[in-house]
Amino acid sequence: MDAINPGFDDDWSAFAASALGGGLSPQVEALIQQAGLLRHRPLEALPLLQQARAAAPSHPSPLIALYRFYFYGHQLTQARAVAEDALAIARTALGSNFGDEAPCDDAARHDAAVRFYLFTLKGLAYLNLRLGDLDEARLMLGELRRLDPQDRVGGALLSHVLVRHEKGDDTETGTAYPVRGWSGTGPRA
Repeated sequence: MDAINPGFDDDWSAFAASALGGGLSPQVEALIQQAGLLRHRPLEALPLLQQARAAAPSHPSPLIALYRFYFYGHQLTQARAVAEDALAIARTALGSNFGDEAPCDDAARHDAAVRFYLFTLKGLAYLNLRLGDLDEARLMLGELRRLDPQDRVGGALLSHVLVRHEKGDDTETGTAYPVRGWSGTGPRA
């Protein structure tokens, strides 16, 4: 059991360590590094990332590398699919009770597995906004707000963008977004 998250088991601990890059085989790590060196040749890099993912399907590192490949290649639909897989894997690792209650603030600030989950939710919200799926973005932001009420991962800014868009205020009017926090982003989900 973990001092920050009592009740989590060894699966969670292993996932937390892997979220920081631990537990990755040297072969998979080499595939990801080789793909990184070939980022300017995406047709050669992608198979290496797919091979890394196949070799370590539940490890966050190949997912993160594949997500970045698609995201920075402006293939947002594919990036969203990878992020959805990452969220499912994180939820499994965190346990079936994760999310019943918001994690403690210390976990949202310092726990690698919890932060991986929260940042993945934030990434999915962003991708859904970019892809025009506002209902799904709203759902992700509501869940993020519920699990991260202190806005430790900065998801509230996306909520402000959504509210502004829905009000028809997509122009730059000189109105700054708040630095951080959920205030002014509508009712809690």
